[in-house]
Amino acid sequence: MAERLSLSELNGTVKKVLAANFTAPVWVIGEISEINIHSNGHCYLTLIEKGESEDRIVAQARATIWSYTFRMLRPFFETMTGQQLTDGIKVLLQVSVEFHEMYGFSLNVRNIDPTYTLGDQALKRREIIRRLTDEGVLTMNKELELPLVPQKIAIISSPSAAGYEDFMEQLANNGNGYKFYTKLFPAVMQGNQAEQSIVEALDRIYPYEDFFDVVVIIRGGGSQVDLSCFDNYNIAYHITQFPLPVLTGIGHEKDDSIADLVAHTRLKTPTAVAEFILDGVIAFEERINLVQQETISLVENRMEEEKSLLEDLTGELSQLVRDQLGNKKRELMQRTWRFQQEIKLTLQNSEHQLGKKLQRAGFLVDRIFYMHRQKLEKARNMVDITIPASLLGKREQLDHYLEKFRHLSAKRIGNEKHRIELAGQKAMLTDPSNILKKGYSITTVRGKLVKDIALLKNDEVMNTRFSNGAVLSKIIEIKQSDKNDN
Repeated sequence: MAERLSLSELNGTVKKVLAANFTAPVWVIGEISEINIHSNGHCYLTLIEKGESEDRIVAQARATIWSYTFRMLRPFFETMTGQQLTDGIKVLLQVSVEFHEMYGFSLNVRNIDPTYTLGDQALKRREIIRRLTDEGVLTMNKELELPLVPQKIAIISSPSAAGYEDFMEQLANNGNGYKFYTKLFPAVMQGNQAEQSIVEALDRIYPYEDFFDVVVIIRGGGSQVDLSCFDNYNIAYHITQFPLPVLTGIGHEKDDSIADLVAHTRLKTPTAVAEFILDGVIAFEERINLVQQETISLVENRMEEEKSLLEDLTGELSQLVRDQLGNKKRELMQRTWRFQQEIKLTLQNSEHQLGKKLQRAGFLVDRIFYMHRQKLEKARNMVDITIPASLLGKREQLDHYLEKFRHLSAKRIGNEKHRIELAGQKAMLTDPSNILKKGYSITTVRGKLVKDIALLKNDEVMNTRFSNGAVLSKIIEIKQSDKNDN
């Protein structure tokens, strides 16, 4: 029958075996799964080991750092590694193996090797960067186009952070008077809660991607221990996938965090982020002013060129107008002279014809009178009688009619002469040069007299003749009068 042992005997045996095999402290590698610091200063750890190919715990043990040892190990570790002694990190601990009959197996931590954790941190950092690279997202946020004038800014920061106040002060009191719209999305910026808090802040901004221009993640400086949360895959991945450019001003004094590495633009401090935004706006305004000056210069040069060209064209047009006016003046003078000559010739012909008619009429009257007189004389010679008084009365009547005819002829000739003189005066009054002197004008297009507006076309050149010169004008618009207009 197998030997029977009490529980205390079994635990005592295990304690003796462990004490016999672990006579000196040993170095143990493990990941801190849980850490609790008691009010009495003792630190209680839960150490685990995970499988290489899968995230499965293959071993677990409790460890204790007594208060007097913890007071020395903690600052030493954090100073050397730049990060807190917290859960989720791998550590190399010197421990003594102990077994208590009531409390079971435990490890008593005597020392810690920070160089191992530093190597593990670097390895972890390289692994995150490699993972982001393999996924093809490492530079995705950098590929976004930064707005020329980012004025609507979403801010992820702690509301009480000095860096946030510095950022707002820098933007609000800029010397150029630029105005910005800012919205704070509060987040925890250090410690174990930072990852979830920052990711949630990004998620709250996402629905307003069409409103904001950029996202700014700022923190007012701190030790490398405080900023270690930004070497986080989840935060980095969310930044790479964000549809807006992300600017970081986390405050690292030395190396960039992974969040800095994947952000669109990394600046050293929150104030530097504000200066970067302001510098971009100033550069844009300077480019606008430069373009404005160049545009003004180009316009002025073009205006000078056009002015010079216009002056040349004006000179050519003036000469052309003078030539045209000279030609038209000579043509008008020639027409006027021909018209006057025609009037004179017509008057002369009329006078000549009238004279001939009057001469012929007088000749006929004299001939008739002479014939009657000859007949009377012949009759007197043939008949030697005294002409009766009745015949003498006929002769006197004939003389009377002859005198009356001469008077009427002279009156008719006078009337005709007066009518011809009136016709001459009327012809002189209708002389174009005399009409122009009364304030009228004569307009021609293509050498033809304009009597109807329907004959005109837009852009045609009109020649308007006045008594003392002429004007060439270009038709811009033709307006026909309403038939009902008076």
